[in-house]
Amino acid sequence: MFKLASLLGKFVALALFSAAASLCAVSDSTAQSASSNQFNGIGRTATPAEVKAWDIDVRPDLKGLPVGSGKVQDGQPIWENKCASCHGTFGESNEVFTPLVGGTTAADVKRGRVASLTDPKQPQRSTLMKVATISSLYDYIYRAMPWNAPRSLTADDTYAVLAYMLNLAEILPDDFELSNKNMAEVQQLMPNRNGMTREHGLWRIGDAPDVKAVACMSNCVETVKITSSLPDYARNAHENLAEQNRGYGPFRGVDTTRPPVAELPGSDLGRLAHAGSTTAGTTSSAAASTSGAPATLMPPADLFKKQNCFACHAANSKLVGPSLAEIANKYKNQANSEVMLTEKVIKGGAGVWGAIPMPAQNQLSTADSQALVKWILATH
Repeated sequence: MFKLASLLGKFVALALFSAAASLCAVSDSTAQSASSNQFNGIGRTATPAEVKAWDIDVRPDLKGLPVGSGKVQDGQPIWENKCASCHGTFGESNEVFTPLVGGTTAADVKRGRVASLTDPKQPQRSTLMKVATISSLYDYIYRAMPWNAPRSLTADDTYAVLAYMLNLAEILPDDFELSNKNMAEVQQLMPNRNGMTREHGLWRIGDAPDVKAVACMSNCVETVKITSSLPDYARNAHENLAEQNRGYGPFRGVDTTRPPVAELPGSDLGRLAHAGSTTAGTTSSAAASTSGAPATLMPPADLFKKQNCFACHAANSKLVGPSLAEIANKYKNQANSEVMLTEKVIKGGAGVWGAIPMPAQNQLSTADSQALVKWILATH
């Protein structure tokens, strides 16, 4: 009797399971049909070639590394033509970016940990002092460099540039050829390869932090000497830093909107704001847009600050780019200069004022760009 009841129970359970499975299959089929009908005629499945074109990431275990190679000697002309303008002839950088090369020694290469990272006398930390994996360098160069033409380097170009960069740091010899076949070996020469670890509390969720912060309540210093600060022209270049930090923890980003950029001591942006609100205040960018971006009703001086143009251009002194006075002196009496500059602001350019390119400002409408150009030519 017990066996019969057990068999009947199993039979009923099996029948219920089959019915439930059938309902799920019908429901899933109906859902897929509704989903496909919902976007009927919109989009298509990506082709294998399209997926391959986007799937270019290179992992620390070197998965995804493309087949190819490049010699140190082949990387030098690529570097000089496409990299040196921003990163310096020897990777020492220029007035914009921090150095890529420097601060590492043969002893660092041997032990895989850069000693000067903990040296308070080290003036600046270069990329090769900090980066732990060669895959990070290859991946970033291949997908994002050069700055004004990303994805323009071939796999072989990237191997050659990376080989030359490591040669500048005296990690690879002059006759070295870097390839997908020996990248793992070169990884073992990275000066800070042992500088990245998972053995800490931030990686292990249930673990205790590896740092115990105890507030200093005795023998505290009376004054703190500030050794670095944001220059006035760059203070709000990336908008309010206080809004770009976590809402917890001991540190907060500085409120770069206070004091207003135009009122910072030593800044010539005060004159820009004053000029924009008086002399050129009547020139607004309220004209109809022809570039597709919406025009604003903002005075040109305020638009100049809002678009962070002051990060590269000051009123009377050269920063990354020419001063506004230099631009006005060069173009104010040239025919069609207003039309040419309006287009150049939106599309960007390079070569007129130096090697560093001006990125495209295509977020601006034609009307806003024209208003900025008129203001620069008329008031400087």
